[in-house]
This record gives sequence, structure tokens and C-alpha cells, in this order.
Amino acid sequence: MLAYLRKQMTAALEARAALKTELDSVLAAPTAENRNPNEAEATQFAEKRDAVKAKDTEIEELSARIKDLEEDEKREQRAAELLAQHGQAGERRERVTVTSEPETYRKGGQASYFRDLYRAQTNGNRDSIERLARNDREVAEKRALTTTDGAGGEFVPPLWMVNDYIALARAGRVVADQVRPQPLPPGTDSISLPKVASGTAVAEQTTQNTAVQDTDATTGSVTANVATIAGKQVVSQQLLDQSPINMDQILLADLAADYAVKLDTFVISNNAAGKRGLLNVSGLTAVTYTDATPTTAELYPKGADAIQQIHTGRLMPPDKVFMHPRRWAWFTAAVDTAGRPLVTPIANMPQNLLATMENVVSEGFVGQFQGLPVFIDPNIPTNLGAGTNEDRVIVLRSDDVILFEGTPKAEAFRETKAEQLSVLLRFYNYAALHSERYPKSIAVISGTGLIAPTF
Repeated sequence: MLAYLRKQMTAALEARAALKTELDSVLAAPTAENRNPNEAEATQFAEKRDAVKAKDTEIEELSARIKDLEEDEKREQRAAELLAQHGQAGERRERVTVTSEPETYRKGGQASYFRDLYRAQTNGNRDSIERLARNDREVAEKRALTTTDGAGGEFVPPLWMVNDYIALARAGRVVADQVRPQPLPPGTDSISLPKVASGTAVAEQTTQNTAVQDTDATTGSVTANVATIAGKQVVSQQLLDQSPINMDQILLADLAADYAVKLDTFVISNNAAGKRGLLNVSGLTAVTYTDATPTTAELYPKGADAIQQIHTGRLMPPDKVFMHPRRWAWFTAAVDTAGRPLVTPIANMPQNLLATMENVVSEGFVGQFQGLPVFIDPNIPTNLGAGTNEDRVIVLRSDDVILFEGTPKAEAFRETKAEQLSVLLRFYNYAALHSERYPKSIAVISGTGLIAPTF
């Protein structure tokens, strides 16, 4: 949660810097012309200044929440240190568990088990060895105590390393973090952008003093609806009070982690009007790779086709490639006829390359393909196609896709469940995705050539 809020803080500071630049630009002309701002400029200046103030308020709220969480972390660290020094984890007590009380070493007897053990080990005392052997026979004849409950096990309690608890493994939000971020404006449930549907035109004038080309532009709009992504968990008051660690923080952190997964899936795969994920944008560029026995050498030119179609349809270059980790692993496993790898960790190797490898990670940036950075994301589906076993490769001009995201809220409510001594934990946020501004900025490679790879 703390890392997420810090990322939100960075985005907010960058947004404020952009607003400040716009604010300064309003005064550029009056300053250069040595005059007061006109009415339009004054109105624009006031609007920009209000936007900066609103962003400052958001930054202050984020700063306060980050400070609170940092203080919580310090307290947890201090508690862990004290537990290690004085608690169960810090004890260093040597215990001797008496498994039986044999007659040879009966209470009040003259023989000492530990003295005989010492004499037998140090100088091989015969009498001590005989008594120890007799003791072993007597133990075998009696019922020995063990670590089983009811037979002495209650005196060997389990040790719970609660501070080292195992969090549930969840994917991150790779694709969502690679498109263009914008703070979600308040007070709305949809965000509409005007669009020039068809443009004007020019043409060579037939002769002098004749009519020139006259073509009217047409307009439209693209709308993104605001979605609510939320989750809750009800826990007992006793669990919160009696647990040695803060269970509410653990559960809220898990809700936040699942939010990251669901938001990423929303950006990739959602399929609802006004909320289209990248894979379901109407009018995107579809590149089909059909092959019963696919090879990386055959998929490579499909990537080039996806790139050139974005060049042709959008008239701007793509800048990122997204694929599932299994698809990138399939690339890294490719070898040439001499058994040499076609994806190497070092560029400019003597053999021909399909791609170059950078970091070895489970998600995020991993290397280059067709000159573009490759990001792998486990949230890209692998159950598509007729056989429900295909994944997809997405080639994208990421700046053309805008993700509007609010500030996530983690809350705890005792009052609503007071009659049953429970606490409701809630995590939610609002988001809107403008993926259909430029459909031709998205190219998706699909088909039977992207079935589950074999290695």
C-alpha cells in the first residue's frame, strides 16, 4: 500500500508540474507585451490556479497518508525488535525433557544419569556404561513420552512466526502502469472527449479564379464511463484485539494487491460499452497467426506486421509490446539450427537475433523485440481462442490510451457491525479508461499460433 501511494504521489507531483507550466504560459503573452491580462486570459489564469490549488490539496492528503503509513511501519519494526529481544522469538533457554523415570536413576537414588553419561563419554567407566545400558532397557519396557499431545506434547508448543507471515502471491499492474496516467476528475461518472471524425480537404485549384476545394469536417465524441473497483472483508473484533500483529493492515494490503490485479485486467480485457479493454477495442488492428505447429521464427514477422499497421493506420509509431510470461519464455527458448539461442542477454552477438534479453523478472520490462521494449504481464489471458488455450501479444502506442484513476481509499468501519462485534474493512477506487481515442494505435496478434507453448 505504501509503495502504491508513493507512486500516486509521483504522478500527482508530475501532474502539478504540468499544471504550473500551463499556468505560467497564460501569463507569457501579457508579460511579453507588458500589459494586464485580458478577460479571457484572466479567466483562464483563475481556472489554472484553482486546478493547481486542488492538486496541492490532493498532494497534501497523499502526504499525510504516506506519513501515517510510514509511522505505522516504524512502530511495527520497533515491536518486532522488542519481540525478538524479550518475547518468545528471543528466548534462549535450554530445556531437558525427561522422557521417563527409570528405576536405575530413581528419585533419591545414588546413581546420577548425567554423571554416568559424562564418565562413560570421557573415560569409558564400566559401571557407568552398564547403568546406562540398563536404563535403556528399562525405558524400552515403559511407555515413553513424545511430542504428541497427551503424551508430553503439550510441553512443546508450536512457534508462530507471525511477523514473517506468507502473503498471497498476486500479479501486479504492468499494462495499467504503462499507459498514459491521469488523475480522475471529481464529480462525474463519465469522461467524454470531442473527436474530429472526418477532416477538411485541400486540392489543386483547377485554374485561377475558380472555386477551391470545399470539404466540411465532421465531429463526434468518445466517452469513457467511470467504474468502481471495490472489495471488503469482515473480521471479528477479537481477531483485531488479540492478534500480536495488525490483521487489518494485512487484509487491507491484500485487498489493495487484488485491486491492482483487477484494475490491470480492466485495462487489458474488460468488454463493456465505454469501458473497453485493449483486447476489445472496436476497430483495432488485428494480426492473425494461424499455425498448428507454431515457431518463433514465424511469429517474428507478425510482430513486424503489427508495427507497420500502426505506422500506416495511426501515422505515428508504437512504443511498447506486451505479452504473457509464457510467450516471452517461448522466445527465450528459441535456438537456431546450430543450437545457439536466438534471444540473448547481450546485444550484437555473432548469431542472428529475434530479440535481446534484459531483466529476468516475472512481470515488467524484460527486453527488446522488433526494436520496441517488451513488458510481460501475467494478467494477459491465456484461455482465449476456440481451444481456450491461446494468449495474445499487444503492440501499442501507449500515450494514446488514457487511464483516469482516483485516489484509492482503505477504510475500517466498526459501527456497521457493532451488534455482532465485527469490523468491516473496505477498499475501493474509481477508474475510467479511454482506450478508443485511436483504435489504430492498438495491434493485437492472435490465433492458433499462440496456443500454450511447448519447451
